[in-house]
Amino acid sequence: MEAVVDIKVIKTENSKLPGTSLENLPFGKVFTDHMLVADYKDGQWQQPVIKPFQPISILPTNMTLHYGQSIFEGIKAYRTEDGGTYIFRPFDNYHRFNISAARMMMPEVPEELFIEGMRKLVEVDLDWIPNRPDHSLYIRPFMFATDEFIGVRPSSTYSFMILLSPTGPYYSKPCRIYVEEKYSRAAPGGIGFAKAAGNYASSLRAFAEAQEKGYDQVLWTDAVHHEYVQEMGTMNVFFIIGNTAITPNLEGSILEGVTRSTVITLLQEQGLTVEERPLHIDEIIAAYKTGNLKEAFGTGTAATITPIRELTYKGYEMKLTPDSWTISPEVKRRMDAIRSGSEADVHQWLFPV
Repeated sequence: MEAVVDIKVIKTENSKLPGTSLENLPFGKVFTDHMLVADYKDGQWQQPVIKPFQPISILPTNMTLHYGQSIFEGIKAYRTEDGGTYIFRPFDNYHRFNISAARMMMPEVPEELFIEGMRKLVEVDLDWIPNRPDHSLYIRPFMFATDEFIGVRPSSTYSFMILLSPTGPYYSKPCRIYVEEKYSRAAPGGIGFAKAAGNYASSLRAFAEAQEKGYDQVLWTDAVHHEYVQEMGTMNVFFIIGNTAITPNLEGSILEGVTRSTVITLLQEQGLTVEERPLHIDEIIAAYKTGNLKEAFGTGTAATITPIRELTYKGYEMKLTPDSWTISPEVKRRMDAIRSGSEADVHQWLFPV
């Protein structure tokens, strides 16, 4: 790719926007008028095209269907109070995308294609961004293998795409969480640190069984002992014990969340000590019994911050009171203020469209 990427734009003649309400949007069900597509073949990226949102055509022999070479990212764009439009920390997602690509034996996507392609696509569908509290434009870059071949090897061709979806709040209320003891999300040496599609497919059984028991999500534990906490559903997780915020360290099985990084910074600016380290479930239970477990919450692009109101481990219920919390609500308030432009973006997290 050249330093300035050449993006062809083909605009739709029939926008869906006039017939679409941008209020009370369910996550991941409404998509904008356009998408970006760029193909990789003969060892190089071809010209990217922004074109009307449409189906894609693949043969039954497409390698992704058989061997799962597929990765993605989740990013958000926001409107600010002064009328501007910004994408939140896209370069962090770009770097993580290529970390995932390397682990899955896929080609690196050039920065110019990823960042400028995203910026241009958001610019084309700018009117789709909801101008409401807790609403945003969700951005989904993804890449998948396109070789038509049944045989275990890396594909030689790929398709990189970006979709846009206006969205509202992911979780409408604090969650009841079941501590998972049977299933594992990831193991050392695996692909837990990559945002690969297969990670999410393997999580569905545990999630379904937790829902059958009346819970909203699971708290994953380590694959060896099922005693050290890792992630909450598809999010990173934090526990406020005393005046310390503790989140599991990134040891290869945990995704390095962009929201996680943001929350760590904002917690430190509140004066809290943040520890990234192994966290045993018994430490959480002990803190709860002594009254030192102040708050517990998940963090992620889709949900931002999701409070935990109940945590159950081996039948022992730990009930929390999010309505009385002060730490994570302040983190969310500051994050919202930075994104809306009412607070200075001192860390330069906002990328202008």
